Amino acid sequence: MRNATIVAPQPEAVEAGAEVLERGGNAIDAALACAFVQGVVDPQMAGIGGFGSMHVYMPKKGVHEILEFYARAPLKAAPDMWLDKIKHQSRDGFGYVLEGNISDIGYLAVCTPGSLKGYETALRDYGTFDWADLIKPAIRPARNGFMIRNHMHWYWAKDQSNDGFANTLDKLRFSETGRRTYFHDDGTLKNVGDLLVNKDMAETLERIARSGGSDIFYHGELAEQIADDFKTHGGLIDRQDLARYELSKVEPVWGDYRDNRIATSPPPGSGFPMLELLHIMEQFDVGSLQHGSAEHVRILFEAMKRMTIDKDAHMGDPAYVDVPYEKLLSKEHAKAHARAIKAGEIANVSRLDGSQRDTTHISVIDKDGNAVAMTHTLGSPSGAITDGLGFMYNGTMSRFNPLPGKPGSIAPGKRRPSSAAPTIVFKGDEPSIVIGAPGGSYIAPAVAQCLMNMIDFDMSVLEAVSAPRIVGVSNTIDICNRIRHSVEDDLRAQGYQVARSPQTYAFAAVHAIKIEGGISKGAADPQRDGMAISVA
Repeated sequence: MRNATIVAPQPEAVEAGAEVLERGGNAIDAALACAFVQGVVDPQMAGIGGFGSMHVYMPKKGVHEILEFYARAPLKAAPDMWLDKIKHQSRDGFGYVLEGNISDIGYLAVCTPGSLKGYETALRDYGTFDWADLIKPAIRPARNGFMIRNHMHWYWAKDQSNDGFANTLDKLRFSETGRRTYFHDDGTLKNVGDLLVNKDMAETLERIARSGGSDIFYHGELAEQIADDFKTHGGLIDRQDLARYELSKVEPVWGDYRDNRIATSPPPGSGFPMLELLHIMEQFDVGSLQHGSAEHVRILFEAMKRMTIDKDAHMGDPAYVDVPYEKLLSKEHAKAHARAIKAGEIANVSRLDGSQRDTTHISVIDKDGNAVAMTHTLGSPSGAITDGLGFMYNGTMSRFNPLPGKPGSIAPGKRRPSSAAPTIVFKGDEPSIVIGAPGGSYIAPAVAQCLMNMIDFDMSVLEAVSAPRIVGVSNTIDICNRIRHSVEDDLRAQGYQVARSPQTYAFAAVHAIKIEGGISKGAADPQRDGMAISVA
């Protein structure tokens, strides 16, 4: 490799990671420095109250694995705990709406966080830097402040009531810390360009840095503060949840697409649905289609619906349920779906009677060929912040199915299904693409489309992440505002429901690196505020 590259949705975080690469750190060091900063400068997307997974490839050490630090349901949770509270499922299938939004906002919404233990484990097993040294770049913007960016403010102010979930604005107001941090003295929301200071978070990060690891959060004084706060506010998480939290390491699942070998996350991650979509699309001559044409969109949509039906039927924590992803990834299964699409059969996605979510991503490759694709998140923010700690907890209990007996049903200690698909593509034995995205149920379709853009349409990495996208995770075709209206008219004439997004760049936010001839080039999805930096 002749250079290193890092790309993520937050410029401040990318800069922190690039500085680590310049100082001789490897891809894992850079990803972790970036991640800590992301938790400060995009605090509803990620942070130490969240969870995620890191896809790690280190050829000289013979390492290729997924570090899973997913959130776990509280040990006091029960499969039927909310059976009488069910209202409906969101249209995109991301979560379930309950009466009073009790699984979406507040302390009952929180699953046991895994991010800090994930970061510590990644540094210990793969990294080279000092723990405190990696955290230091995140402390500075927390203490001194950073400018509120466009996408952050858009997300805060976005009306999500159509899906039935609580608005982020209400979550920002939920705690005293939130009201003090995110609003002016007169109660109005801080605006783009305003300085956001979070000294409580700075002090928490300093305590973690001094402690030398994550034990302070899971066993020590922070654990005591967290457990006491949840007890006071009627939450389910206690000292036992934190002390017994465990992460895992697993091998990636593999697929192939037109002579490219693709490694991605196994269940409960959503790499396998992304691979299934590619396997279906491989049965079509995608490159001969006009990109964004009615026929291209129709085939994509029908393939995405079939992927979604399989995911809805089977996705869950494999420690609790059997997820037959090997069968779902078989070429025979893909060919059967493709035959149905070619025959004009229209698939139906059913939802429990009755969008894009809150995540971030990092893609990195260093000069030694070490690669990281890391997707971490709050799932959705809960609004809950322990007084004095500064960080917001995840709100991912809403992702569990409140009906017992389903693959994604609630169970004590169970990992919630994740939409993340951190992916590394190989051409022969060498990585050629490092890719992933935030965006809830839209991640798998978006990542797959960007891979097809590079492989089938021979786009550059920037063209690939910027090209118009669609998603099909319900019975409506969601199209971005750059899909031509004539295409929309054609699809409607064929009997399809079509929803046009007002966003120019819509549906997840893919951040990717493409490697050609030993040179890596990165691209940040224009939907968000990120950037790519290459280091010679």
